[in-house]
Amino acid sequence: MLDQNIVCEELKKNGVTFFTGVPDSYLNGFCNHILKNYPERNIIAANEGNAVGIAAGHYIASKEIPLVYMQNSGLGNTVNPLVSLADEHVYSIPMILLIGWRGQPGTGDWPQHELQGEITTKLLDVMNIPYTILEDDNSKIGEVIEKAVSYAKETRRSYALIAPKGVMAGEKANNKDDLYPLSREEAIETVLDNMPEDTVYSATTGRATRELFFLRERRNESRKNDFLNVGSMGHASSVALGIALEKKNRQVVCFDGDSAAILHLGALTMVSKLDCPNFLHIVLNNGAHESVGGQPSAGYLVDFTKIAESCGYETVGKAAENKEELISAVKQLSSRKKAGFIEVKIHKGLSGKLPPLDFSHREAIDDLISELNKD
Repeated sequence: MLDQNIVCEELKKNGVTFFTGVPDSYLNGFCNHILKNYPERNIIAANEGNAVGIAAGHYIASKEIPLVYMQNSGLGNTVNPLVSLADEHVYSIPMILLIGWRGQPGTGDWPQHELQGEITTKLLDVMNIPYTILEDDNSKIGEVIEKAVSYAKETRRSYALIAPKGVMAGEKANNKDDLYPLSREEAIETVLDNMPEDTVYSATTGRATRELFFLRERRNESRKNDFLNVGSMGHASSVALGIALEKKNRQVVCFDGDSAAILHLGALTMVSKLDCPNFLHIVLNNGAHESVGGQPSAGYLVDFTKIAESCGYETVGKAAENKEELISAVKQLSSRKKAGFIEVKIHKGLSGKLPPLDFSHREAIDDLISELNKD
């Protein structure tokens, strides 16, 4: 990995000291370094488009070049603000984009990253954003950063730095705490134990999908009722809602994460105008972007239950903070008249070393389709 002290010193030398974005495992070393060393100059955004907007505001107010960091899976979220706000033909607002390159062609990766990896540089080309692919060479990073920042300053256009695997990624820390008794796995299993056997589950990107997958294995249960949202972070609840609206006779539960829910928080408003009492939205809130390195989210700082209530969900009025409160919430909402919502406060920390989530996506989705259309 590049020495992040050198990286940030070179950025500072070139006037870049403001950072915003969404953490990524391929940028874990960088994200943790700025979290520690630039706490007041680093904003972990709700989503990547939000970060571009914040960066634009920073430039307008200071004339200083900001840096926006993201995984390439989030590049799509930036397209609109990059081309209709920051583009040279609109407001010409420059910024440095630091992009983790999942699915880089020829390196091998999971299916959800393959196409995104293939089109990463093509998307930048289409948006007329020049880029440099970073190398793991401390002697070259200064020249690369100077070139990028000089271009941004002189042209008032964006410049991208693409980070392949290992170049900016440090070790993931298991930042386990004991603030709340439940782990994510324990919370998921508690819901499984207290919902009808034929309940359909949609699990959000990251550890929730893996833990649901391996819980089924440990419990000798079928996965035919499960949708594992391995990509498209923030959309697991929308998939669950779509299923619930069509299959009124089935209970549908979304296991969401706090960071994922925040990423596309507007999705919560949909139930305000829809009749879907068989939909139960559960946010497992540990206040962290845990799957990509444990950086803090806004999860512990907002009241998801109040937000959900204002969006039209039925709730129990407060977050569940232990197993007994979670069971009580599930039972209280079992006879709800509209979509239900439960926030579960869980502690940080990975529950154990899980093997990679290696399965046939096509077989899994076809099994779920067959299950939902068997009548």
